[in-house]
Amino acid sequence: MLAAVRSHSDKPIRYVINTHAHPDHSFGNAAFVGDGTSFVGHKALPRALAVRGQFYLDGFRRTMGDALIDEVRIIPPTVLVEDTLKLDLGGRSLTLKAWPPAHSDNDLTVFDERSGTLFAGDMVFLEHIPVVDGSLKGWLRALDQLAAIPAERAVPGHGPVSAWPAALADERRYLETLAADVRALVKSGKPITDAAEQAAAAERPRWQLFDDYNARNATAAFSEIEWE
Repeated sequence: MLAAVRSHSDKPIRYVINTHAHPDHSFGNAAFVGDGTSFVGHKALPRALAVRGQFYLDGFRRTMGDALIDEVRIIPPTVLVEDTLKLDLGGRSLTLKAWPPAHSDNDLTVFDERSGTLFAGDMVFLEHIPVVDGSLKGWLRALDQLAAIPAERAVPGHGPVSAWPAALADERRYLETLAADVRALVKSGKPITDAAEQAAAAERPRWQLFDDYNARNATAAFSEIEWE
């Protein structure tokens, strides 16, 4: 990513924005450490990195070995977003939005007003099954507000750049199906193990990595919904 930036400009990099704490969205920070660079994130990001960062590093080092170079380290944000924050890049304004717990408890989106591009982070998944690491109910509540952002296209956390807000359709269907199936299982007195096996099963052919993440999503949803 740094090489790509440098192919266009040798100007100092002022901001590095993390959309959340997961390692595929934060492990590159160290490459950008330098004089005058501010790291920007959700107000809950420092705690998430403090709690999980070393676990992520240790886990990836076990599986990747030397492929995860020593320079990869946890870099916390220096600028925190509590609700919304505008960054003026000089003729280009970015609107950053910190979301309540949804995909995670530290999700941030970035809207580039001039190009009409929404950098959605993992608030939006395409092709790769959505991953619930925050609150299913919170994510569902956020969808309408997210869809109202006046973007023309979205860069999802996983999947291809797509027209907006049509990019939300598959994710919305999956999350609503998961919630409805889990509520039905809770209502009928079924255990959490049944949710892991049965909830959102109809969605299996529509998503990559379904069998890697759906059971986890279902158990997280069950733990949240059983207290309604």
